[in-house]
Amino acid sequence: MVDDVRRVMGDGAAYGVALRYTVEEAPLGTGGGVRNALDLLGGRLALVLNGDVLTDVDLSAMLAFHEQCGAAATIELLAVPDPTPYGLVELDAAGRVRRFTEKPDPAQVTTDTINAGIYVLDPRLLERIPAGRAVSIEREFFPELLADRVPFYGWVGRHYWLDIGSPAKYRQAQLDLMAGAVSTGVAAGDASRPRIGQGVELDATASAAGPCVIGAGSRLGPGCRVGPLAAIGERCVLERGARVTGAVIWERVAVGEEATLTDCLVAEDVHIGAGAVVGPGAILPAGAVIPERARVDA
Repeated sequence: MVDDVRRVMGDGAAYGVALRYTVEEAPLGTGGGVRNALDLLGGRLALVLNGDVLTDVDLSAMLAFHEQCGAAATIELLAVPDPTPYGLVELDAAGRVRRFTEKPDPAQVTTDTINAGIYVLDPRLLERIPAGRAVSIEREFFPELLADRVPFYGWVGRHYWLDIGSPAKYRQAQLDLMAGAVSTGVAAGDASRPRIGQGVELDATASAAGPCVIGAGSRLGPGCRVGPLAAIGERCVLERGARVTGAVIWERVAVGEEATLTDCLVAEDVHIGAGAVVGPGAILPAGAVIPERARVDA
């Protein structure tokens, strides 16, 4: 995983930022992992974001709220219909955090605002976290801030937010990006139209129905049909008559003649044989080979 991130992101220069990395030798939890990066921090504030969330949150507005309140710590909160899978956070009338309840039972639900996984912190607070051991930021660090009456506030955002920590949610994130439900440069333009990368070879009899994405260098053979709500990575090959709908396909995937992929996830370097059917909810790991006319379901 670390090597994959470094391979894609590098030193950040391609994205207009400077990236440095700190790696846990053993899992340190949500708090220990942040403490492990303390030596890399500089400036007045530390901005901490969960890595498995897709959001178009206005960080500038959150930082302004933090400054206006004179907070030492600010947590982003989000109102959700069912808070039981998450960390419930109660505020007082002034917006200060009053109580945390991690993954509450229905009887414990007193509000609909949850921990959305973005924190603004005075870096000196991180020195409270013990070094070299696993620490939960939700169950240990935050309750200690409350006990010590540290100025700790909750900022309630109004924006797109999705926890993509499961295959189903990951697929939903791709579909939402294509549909323009989340504001990012990735989804700029008319979301209803196909987005076709550079160097794509599209046979005259192939069709692409938006919203969909076809990655650079891919090739679609005669009679192929892609979309709606399909994402095809770079350098993929779809042979004659292949059909892809509601599926997310990574790089260098080969789809054989008359194969059908519906509402599934396909990792990189997969080979799908002619006439094969990959059904809703199926997940194909990297390098998988699906025989001709085979069927794969969830």
